Amino acid sequence: MRRAKITIIGAGNVGATTAHWCAAAELGNIVLLDIPQTGDMPKGKGLDLRQAGPIVGFDSDIIGTTSYEDTVGSDVVVITAGIPRKPGMSRDDLLATNAKIMTEVCQQVKRTSDHAIVIVVSNPLDAMVQRAMQVTGFEPQRVVGQAGILDTARYRTFLSMELGVSVEDISALLMGGHGDTMVPIPSCTSVGGIPVTQLIDRKRLDEIVERTRNGGAEIVSLLKTGSAYYAPAAATTQMVEAVVRDKKRLVPCAAYCDKEYGVGGYYVGVPVILGASGVERVIELKLSADEQAAFQKSVDAVKQLVAAMAKLV
Repeated sequence: MRRAKITIIGAGNVGATTAHWCAAAELGNIVLLDIPQTGDMPKGKGLDLRQAGPIVGFDSDIIGTTSYEDTVGSDVVVITAGIPRKPGMSRDDLLATNAKIMTEVCQQVKRTSDHAIVIVVSNPLDAMVQRAMQVTGFEPQRVVGQAGILDTARYRTFLSMELGVSVEDISALLMGGHGDTMVPIPSCTSVGGIPVTQLIDRKRLDEIVERTRNGGAEIVSLLKTGSAYYAPAAATTQMVEAVVRDKKRLVPCAAYCDKEYGVGGYYVGVPVILGASGVERVIELKLSADEQAAFQKSVDAVKQLVAAMAKLV
């Protein structure tokens, strides 16, 4: 049986940790790529990770490289490339530089792996995944952004800490753009099947949602010289697994919505079925009036970000 070929573009903390998770789960053979200016760094990380195989017990082929020729024919391409957030920096501040990087990367992806499923991790996420689709020219369902899985993981973590229960018993959903305008869906949040609103009062729940919105910034402020990477990499790996193993996972992702939710041709966080062909279906929920208003506000923020990007590229 042929193993999937997984290329991860960007060998920094998020990319290298994603490679680690994917290798440990034996999701396929892995190519870890970075720019030529990094020298042999990606090759060193790839070799180091491969040498963990005999200890952990995985047989994935792993190489590090600075050449896109090593990525030819990839089944899944994960894009983590871009400058990271720094203290005091918003995701929007990253727009100009990362839009240029995304353009250059996706031109190469189109040339070398024109049948791949592309998973975008770079920030500002919603604009970057839109740019990836524009540059590759791939069908929108083959280009998807990692955001909602990370956001809901943070939300579930904070709910677990608040209630003193296992994260395994918490099911949650957040929609909308990745960041300050994400939209919690209380009707889709439960603990052991019990609606969260029966366990936490609304004021406290709002505080937890706000901490979730600022989850990335909180970690940036604590690290001082970097941004989150363990959880983003784990979330990305879950998406890679859904694709290479055709898991049909129902997860929140930044997916292209046209008629869905009346979005009109933008990437925004929604629940989807994720499988071998990418986003196989967008799940449309019946939102309450408050949820719909918050979602529309989030969509409008994404549209503004994409419009700002269009002036820069």
